[in-house]
Formats: sequence, C-alpha cells, structure tokens
Amino acid sequence: MTNYKKVVYLDADTIVVKSIEDLFKCEKFCANLKHSERLNSGVMVVEPSEAVFNDMMSKVNTLPSYTGGDQGFLNSYYSDFPNAHVFDPNIPQEVLKVRPVPEMERLSTLYNADVGLYMLANKWMVDESELRVIHYKLGPLKPWDWWTFWLLKPVDVWQNVGERLEETLPGTGGGKNPNDELLVKFLFLLPFCVLVCYYRSFLHTGGFLFRTSLCNHIRHLYFIIRSSGTVAYSGVSSSSNINVNNPTKVPVYLGGISVFVCFMAAVVSLGISITIVPQQVMPWTGLFLMYEWTFTIFFLLFGAFLHLIYQQGRRIVTQLTPVSADTDLFNSDSKKDHRQASSCDIVSWYYGLGMAFLAIVAPSLPCIFGITTLFLRLGLMVVGGIILASFMTYASEHLASRSFLKGCEDRDTTQSRECFLC
Repeated sequence: MTNYKKVVYLDADTIVVKSIEDLFKCEKFCANLKHSERLNSGVMVVEPSEAVFNDMMSKVNTLPSYTGGDQGFLNSYYSDFPNAHVFDPNIPQEVLKVRPVPEMERLSTLYNADVGLYMLANKWMVDESELRVIHYKLGPLKPWDWWTFWLLKPVDVWQNVGERLEETLPGTGGGKNPNDELLVKFLFLLPFCVLVCYYRSFLHTGGFLFRTSLCNHIRHLYFIIRSSGTVAYSGVSSSSNINVNNPTKVPVYLGGISVFVCFMAAVVSLGISITIVPQQVMPWTGLFLMYEWTFTIFFLLFGAFLHLIYQQGRRIVTQLTPVSADTDLFNSDSKKDHRQASSCDIVSWYYGLGMAFLAIVAPSLPCIFGITTLFLRLGLMVVGGIILASFMTYASEHLASRSFLKGCEDRDTTQSRECFLC
C-alpha cells in the first residue's frame, strides 16, 4: 500500500461516531496505549513503507508476541512506544515545522474509547460528546450480537448507526440481512404452528374422553340392571371397595426427578433457542424469538414428562383396581374427574404463568431499575435467577405430584371398554 501516503486502520469491532480526519496529521506510527504499557492495534495510523515492512518480516519469527498475533508483535517491535508523546491535532503549523518528526505518537482515548473501561467505571474518562471512535473490545461481547445490547449500554450507539445505514445491496437497508429476514419469519411462525397442532390433538383427546364418559354411563346402567337380580355381585363389589378407598401415595423420588427434569428442560430449551436464533438481528427481535422458542420447547419437554407421570398413575390404579370396583364407582368417579380436571387446569396455569412471568422479569430487573453498570446488571440477573429457580423447584414438584394423583383418580377408559365387552 505504498501508493498511499497514510493509512488509518480500524478493527471490525470499532465504530466511528465523529470525523477522524485529524488522524491524518499523525506522523509515521500512531496507536492508543492500553494498560499503561501496551499499545492496542484496534486503531492505528501508519505510513506505508517497504523498508519497515521488510524489517518487520525479518523479525516476525524472533520477536516475542504476548498474544501470539499482530498486537503482541507490534508491542515488541515498538518497544519504546510507552514513552511516545500524545498526539495533538491542534499544534500550530509553525511548531510542526521546527520540531523533529516523531517516530511514534500515542492516540488519546477520544480515538480509541474502550467499552470495557466504560463498563468498569460506568462512564467515559473523557467528554462523551468529543468521542471519535468507540472500540467494543470486551471479550466476546460484540455489538453485532443481539443479546449484547441487553448487557452493554454503549451498544445502543452501534444499533442506532446500523438503523441509519443506507441500502448497498437489496434488503440491506437499516443494517438488515435479507437471508436472516426469511429465517426470522420462519422461526416466528413455526412455534405457533406447533402449538396449534398440539391444541388440535388436545381437543381430539378431550372428545375421546367425552365419548368414553358417555359409554361409562350406559355401561353403568347396564350393570345396575344386571346386578338387580344378583345378590352375589353386590358382595364382591363391597369387598373390592377396600382397595379402592386406600389413598395412593406419591413416590418419594418423584419430587427430585421432577425438579431435575424441569431444570434440564429449561437448560435444553434455552440452549436450543439461543442456537437457532440468528445472532445479527435487531435486539428486540432476538429477545422475542428467544423467549418464544424457549417457552415452546420447555412446554413440550416438561409437558411430555408430566404426561408420562400421569400415565404412570393411571397404570398403577389399573393394576390395583378390580373390575367390579370400577363398575360400582362410575358415577362418583365421573363427578370427581370433572371437578379435579378443572382444579388441576387452574393450578397448572398458575404455575406455568408464574414461571413464564419470572423468566421475563428476572433478566429485565436491570432495565426496570435503570442499572447500567455491567456487574450490577449481572448481580440483579443472578438474584432474579435465584428467585426463578426457587419457584421452578416448587412448581415442578407440585405439578408432578398433581399429575400423578390425577392419573390415579382417572379411570382407564380403554380397560373399561374391554371389560364392558366381556
């Protein structure tokens, strides 16, 4: 690049918020000093020189690099950089003509404002209105990832600039990616389709139970007519009621298993949602898709577990309850099933909505209280996470117990239909 007199280099994770024409006044090599003794190569001004390039190439294998990359090598190559003077673009031309040309100059924070230092102090060390370049060099927290917006306050500068970008390719206006737009629409609609299919399956199951309940009433009348002239039948029925009236105990291990499955379902749901949601989308879009997919997957996984517990309860009752006991208790069971189903539905909605509400509020506590410091934000999120985990523990235990008891109280319609045919 020797055909250029000066070159200004900017890292991909920097953003220019004000004119940087002053940097072309910098002599030879300029960079910003970080951590008191090391230069940062995120913003540099260089004068392309074939002689300097050849000298660097001859030393690249001998000079140490604390990073293993270009920044560590440059710190070794410009070992005297900490002693360089600070670049001042406002020096009069008369002074520039008489002073010796410096080999290196240090850029002030205005030209390489470190977001990491901002998050530690919750403010810039210089006047924010005078900033020229913001450098997002806080580890993996990069401004183009949607979730970083909810952790680092200066990311809103990046997002605001992105929204004002003009279209360079079809569909790229406002910082959008046309490929991600189609994927976002698909990810938005798919959970609703899954829930609609699940709801239709639920209605089908409810219709089957309704028809089975009607058959139970007909079968109950049949056994009343049949047993009206048979004394022995009533005696068997009364003896079988002893086993039916015994309370069914919830297994002691059910609570621990339900808590484990609940948290595993939450972790798997969150991991899948973060994986499938595109990283470079608008912050609100990414947040909505993450919650939508997390809730949907968790509902399916933990709901399947509760259904297994419900079926286990029904199997236990089926194995312990004689056929004659079923025939004598049809009427009372149908009333109890209807009452228990409505009660269980209300309680299930209470626990489900409670977990969803806390899952939304817990990460939102820093925004609710207006906290911008990174560590305070993380601290509030941890507190909210502990509250959410406590409620999830309580809710998962009770939901599993209710599912098991509900299965024990429901009648096995398939076996009842087979007994009727017999």
